[in-house]
Order: sequence, then C-alpha cells, then structure tokens
Amino acid sequence: MNSELPEDIQIYLQESLIPVRLACTTETGWPMVLSLWYLYEEEAIYCATQEAARVVSYLRHNPRCAFEIASDQMPYCGVRAQARATILPERGDEILKRLLHRYLGGTENPLGQKLLSRREPEVAIEMRPIQLFSWNFQDRMQDLSTEDQRQRRPCPKQSGKLDLRKEKLA
Repeated sequence: MNSELPEDIQIYLQESLIPVRLACTTETGWPMVLSLWYLYEEEAIYCATQEAARVVSYLRHNPRCAFEIASDQMPYCGVRAQARATILPERGDEILKRLLHRYLGGTENPLGQKLLSRREPEVAIEMRPIQLFSWNFQDRMQDLSTEDQRQRRPCPKQSGKLDLRKEKLA
C-alpha cells in the first residue's frame, strides 16, 4: 500500500463495515453529526447522498469537517480526523453503487433498488484527512472483552496522531 497512512490504519478503514460519523457546521454555525456509509481509497473517505441533502449545503458552505470511524462494541478502537470535504456530483452514482456492494453485497435487494431509483441525483462527498488520530484500547480492556470480540474486527495497532497537513488548521 502506497500511502502516508500506516498500513494498519489503511486496513482498518478498508475492512470496517460501520458507518462514518461525519461532523460539520451548519450555515447558522451550529455543529451537526450524521452517519453515512463510507469507503476508503486514495487516502480519502467517500460517501454518497442526495444532492438536496442538507449536509451537502453545509459542506459547500464550509468544507472543514471531522469524522470518526469507531465501533461502540468492546474493545474500543478507531480512527478520527479533521478533514476537508469536496462535493463531487460526477461521482455520486458510482460511489453509491460501490457502497451498496460494500454494505449490502450488491444492488439487487430492496434497499439497493430503492436508493438507485430515487429521482434526486446523488453526489459523492470526498473527505481528505488533514490530521488523523487513531486509538486502540484492546490491551486496557482485555479483561472486559472476549477473545471473540477482539478477533472479530480489525483495529489500528496503536494510538497516535498523524499530521497530514499541507495547510494550517485555524
């Protein structure tokens, strides 16, 4: 894997099948958190949503955002980042189809058909991390979680901060 991100974080982002929690700022300045399906590639997180979704206008107004990909089951581990979002109308349908394959195993199912048949166009949301933080509490929680829970999903190997900035954070 050719990336600035450590391989264990890349594997975690590629293999985790939990939604991303996206934090953005509304046009009135209030924070908003929402969950979306995601896929990781080319050092970015991609989501799809309808062009009329409020999150699209929020991110167009202010592309600074943050995200977290972490399970609520023990042992706790995950990745969170500050990022810059870009709305990509030309990739919306492609990303939606890929998300349906990733989360539902394909498009030939009731939910997949419903999402693909909507009249409102889909857009892709691309989030490029600026600062990324990972954590892994497996060792400190080993008495609280079962071996099955520890083996069930990938986790970043260790906690840490990775600065990917090509710009200053304000």
